[in-house]
Amino acid sequence: MNRDTVIRKAFGLVCLMAGAFLLGSAAAKFTRADASAPAASSSVSDNWGLSFQEEGKAPVGNASPEELARYNATFVEETEEKVIYLTFDCGFENGNTGAILDALKKHQAPATFFVVGNYLETSPDLVKRMAKEGHTVANHTYHHPDMSQISTREEFQEELAAVEELYQSITGTEMVRYYRPPQGKYNVQNLEMACDLGYHTFFWSLAYVDWYQDQQPTREEAFEKLLGRIHPGAIVLLHNTSDTNGSIMDELLTKWEEMGYHFGDLKELAA
Repeated sequence: MNRDTVIRKAFGLVCLMAGAFLLGSAAAKFTRADASAPAASSSVSDNWGLSFQEEGKAPVGNASPEELARYNATFVEETEEKVIYLTFDCGFENGNTGAILDALKKHQAPATFFVVGNYLETSPDLVKRMAKEGHTVANHTYHHPDMSQISTREEFQEELAAVEELYQSITGTEMVRYYRPPQGKYNVQNLEMACDLGYHTFFWSLAYVDWYQDQQPTREEAFEKLLGRIHPGAIVLLHNTSDTNGSIMDELLTKWEEMGYHFGDLKELAA
């Protein structure tokens, strides 16, 4: 065996040993990471989402009603009854709440308003009107953060307790313990913490993109979504800041009634 052959074989052996070492290290690292990863306690996702598969029928959520029920959470009422549950997320300005309340009063339709801290600070008279006219005012957190990033019970509770306290100072009554995570962002631990604090978490089974102030949907676009996708037991999410919602609310409620629907109180689902 000549000198060049010896060198080539020696070099090949070194490369083979180095490759084996690197592969072994990677495998060990993968095994450790896999072993330390927490086991998922549910298939519940971190972002609420829906799939509409048939017009006039309830959509499929990315967590089933049964899964959510474990954590005292709801997104739709499973029923054949033509009932709609109206909910409004109230953002950082008065928006069109007055027009919405006028339409609700005309149709004798109860609603639940999920409010943030800034809304309570800037719109106490509207909050009082909601309560006086028989609507429910509920918790949408004080600062509207991504709640899925909050890992401690103390921080989670602070976001909800601050809203409770301000609401009580405005109305003199305790806030009902209904909660909606901002932007639908959550995790299983959030749901467990809300449940432990006595809250019922409400998602939704019908919504549309109505929150961009500079890109408001047209009347036709709104009706296409809100009439085409309505279904028995729907929990409808609308935003008070939407000019479109303010202008069409009376007509929208009329059209739903003409389709045979009536309006239920979210309290029926939290009993």
